[in-house]
Amino acid sequence: MVYLDYSSTTPVLPEVLDSFNKVSKDYFANPNSLHSLGEKSKNLMNGATKQISELLKIREDEVIYTSGSTESNNMAIIGLALAVGKKGSHIVTSKMEHESIYEICSYLEENGFVIDYVNNDDNGVIDFEDLKKKVSDKTILVTISAVNSEVGIRQPLKTIKQVINKENPRCVFHSDMTQAIGKVPVNLADVDMASFDSQKIYGVKGVGMLYKSNKVRIKPLFYGSKKEIRPGTPPLPLIASFSKALRISLTDLDKKSEKVKKYNDKILDNLKKYPKILINKTSYSIPHILNISLMDIKPETFIHALEKHEVYVGSNTACSSGKISTAVFNLYHDKTRALTTIRISLSYLTTSEEVIEFLRIFDSVYEKLSSLND
Repeated sequence: MVYLDYSSTTPVLPEVLDSFNKVSKDYFANPNSLHSLGEKSKNLMNGATKQISELLKIREDEVIYTSGSTESNNMAIIGLALAVGKKGSHIVTSKMEHESIYEICSYLEENGFVIDYVNNDDNGVIDFEDLKKKVSDKTILVTISAVNSEVGIRQPLKTIKQVINKENPRCVFHSDMTQAIGKVPVNLADVDMASFDSQKIYGVKGVGMLYKSNKVRIKPLFYGSKKEIRPGTPPLPLIASFSKALRISLTDLDKKSEKVKKYNDKILDNLKKYPKILINKTSYSIPHILNISLMDIKPETFIHALEKHEVYVGSNTACSSGKISTAVFNLYHDKTRALTTIRISLSYLTTSEEVIEFLRIFDSVYEKLSSLND
């Protein structure tokens, strides 16, 4: 099997799964309980939160656990809108976002909020001049992903934050960092809120996190406790294993990225021989995500043909497969190109043998399917 869909989800590392199983067995008590077993669980949870806060260089009380990045995005954007916004309040996002951001913004727009979409330049980077025009004294939030999930474009968050602060110091800056963490360095000092997901960093599915600066006020989306933004019994096995996955993901980041880049370059070199395969990348694309357009083959046909050989790649993002790639369309303004994308996503776990096998099968399948169109 050759798995190259790591941006969709990642396998759970054995040591992370061991942590999940051990905590499930030995720390089953509710961390909110007053008895000694509850205290034991609470101490473990506090230790996990402390590790996460140290790894991300934030305060422990700025960590909010969620079920994943989609919930984190909802909590950040809708929570802020409920806390400080009103009908007519203004939110700015980009044309390079994940589907969950667009759905949240669409919901708020239906409820009286004004949503603006900032343009990007030819490299897919936010157009700073357009951002200056879009941010006004009515803007309560700007939300821009750190790394685009389709073409891997990395945004300069620090510069974006500086522009926002200059135009409206009260405006909050949120970033979905789901595709960035564990791949490129992140600095939470560049944002006010950020979303994360365990399943993207070789952790167990069902847990994520929202970083929320103490300077930011949001309203809870769920009710059940007066003390917590997200009420309910903390899922301690998920939290502890997420903490471990995060620590591992941030270890040897440069070394891991160098390995991924080497494999990305090898695949790119091989694809250059096909004139009807277009590479969707810019100088700001990270090597972990390689997006291509098959101009003469339906992407779903190609993906299923690869699958017969136990080779697995993705189409657009996992949450919106079969739809037009908004990122590719906004980069190239070509509908056919944006409808025929395949996403090859690499990992530091990818091996040289897997890349060689992938290219062998890719060539065989592509030549067979393209010949049917001749």
